[in-house]
Amino acid sequence: MFKHSTIDFEILKHRAFNLRWASVPEGVIPLTAADPDFKCALEISEAISKFSKDRYFCYGQAEGMPAFKESASRFFLQKRNVSIAPENILPVDSAAFGIYIVCKTFLQAGDEAIIFDPVDFLFRYSIETVGGIAVPFAIPAGTERVDFEQLEKLITKKTKLICLCNPLNPTGKVFTKEELTQLGNIALKHKLIILSDEIWSDIVFAPSKFTSIASINEEIKNITVTVTGFSKSYGLAGLRIGLVAAANEKHYQNLFIHSLHQSTVHGANVLSQVAATAALDECDYWLNDFVNHLHQMRDFCVEQLNAIPGFQCIAPDGCYVAFANITATQKSSEEMYQYLLQEAKVAVVPGLKKWFGEGAEGNIRLCFSTSEEVLAEAFSRIQKAFQ
Repeated sequence: MFKHSTIDFEILKHRAFNLRWASVPEGVIPLTAADPDFKCALEISEAISKFSKDRYFCYGQAEGMPAFKESASRFFLQKRNVSIAPENILPVDSAAFGIYIVCKTFLQAGDEAIIFDPVDFLFRYSIETVGGIAVPFAIPAGTERVDFEQLEKLITKKTKLICLCNPLNPTGKVFTKEELTQLGNIALKHKLIILSDEIWSDIVFAPSKFTSIASINEEIKNITVTVTGFSKSYGLAGLRIGLVAAANEKHYQNLFIHSLHQSTVHGANVLSQVAATAALDECDYWLNDFVNHLHQMRDFCVEQLNAIPGFQCIAPDGCYVAFANITATQKSSEEMYQYLLQEAKVAVVPGLKKWFGEGAEGNIRLCFSTSEEVLAEAFSRIQKAFQ
């Protein structure tokens, strides 16, 4: 399933946007947006086809399709050790929108929310869009243990939200149960809400293990709102499907109101919910094979990066992106991005504030959810560009 011969590059050149094959000039290899080059599991497309054959595409339930909510509830219980009733799971049209809904629900103008640095730009974007203030907490790549006592010093009377990204994009850190317990206790102490973005939680490499912060105890679960999606694990980015889960009934009702689902202004696509249900119920075999392939690609990618003069990359615990430090090359992140694009015909994501925060400067991010042949060609070009 994850061999080079299974990738249809002609289709990707017409459909894979967001900095990928359909967005870059001909001949450029895009190791950019975190989106697989591989086809999704067959069961997913078959579920969509089966639903579509009836030729009825009616309005769905504002709260989401019961089958999807029940599958998601089983997933949380069986895979994350978190008991959340189906009624407290809200399908949304992407994990990105889920992050925005949480910020819209729990932040007012002038409120502060703590985010990690570096981290995906969607946290800062969502916070600032609703009038909040993003307060960065530095977690450099390779940090073995995070001292959240330093984070506690950032908390003020205006702080309302702590944004947890686990595993952490772009560095790939997977937080330990001990770290998460400390963070959860700080949130309880200061009566804060935890936004736990777990979209990468399926992509974790042994011996690292993922722990959902809501699984630690009932008190922490009661203040946690979990956001996740299916683009990273199952290759469904274009279907725009994610979910928001809150065990606290009051929190869930507030999230539902702020989602605007009840007014049909927003809502999760019914076909996308059908696809996600099939992914959760039938596609564990596909995901397991995908993670095994990614583990091999991670090792290959890190080895190749560290062989380039001036590059240094710590193997990520999770995510299928490598975060390489390039400060020894004397080039900035933007300069390195331009150099690789022009001289090697390889596109990467520069460590700019607009993508990941100020802590990303001096780094570039490369996505390795492709074949070994694509990666080998990309690194061959990069190495030649530096000879």
